[in-house]
Amino acid sequence: MTTPSTASAVAESRADRVRTPAAPRGWRLEERLAMSLRPQLPSRLEITEGRAWVTLDLPRQGPGMGRGNQSGDFMLCAGEILRVPAGARLVMEPWQPAGTVGPVRFDWQAESPVPAVALWRDGFVREVVAPSRELAQALWQVGAAVGRLVRGLFGYGGLLVTGRARPLATACDPRTR
Repeated sequence: MTTPSTASAVAESRADRVRTPAAPRGWRLEERLAMSLRPQLPSRLEITEGRAWVTLDLPRQGPGMGRGNQSGDFMLCAGEILRVPAGARLVMEPWQPAGTVGPVRFDWQAESPVPAVALWRDGFVREVVAPSRELAQALWQVGAAVGRLVRGLFGYGGLLVTGRARPLATACDPRTR
């Protein structure tokens, strides 16, 4: 059982290194310390105060193949956000400008997964709505082609009845002109 004095001693010993919600917002990482994170869900890292040097190793690419630059290193300042895919390994440490001391504060949040309804809706649009639109366009083009064909046949038939039409073979043959 933990007594109040023991609990406060544990909280104080952790407070000087990493603090779970810090006073302003988020987490706190003191200088000369590093933290390693490996999220199970896609997450985002937002620096809220200070600067941090972050190395990101993506799961299938191995070390040194991260985005940003060839080594997978990022320098993040206050207000910048880095999206971290699930399974990636992230190592972070404070990196303050010369003459500046202090911790880096950051906010770490798992991004909400896409709801199943949105996935179903996207699949429905891709698999049903798009082909339906394509079919409607094709049927409209067929209707327009049939209309032009009927108009052409009636027009040509009218010329045949009045005797003003030339047979198609002679109309297309350049030798009969």
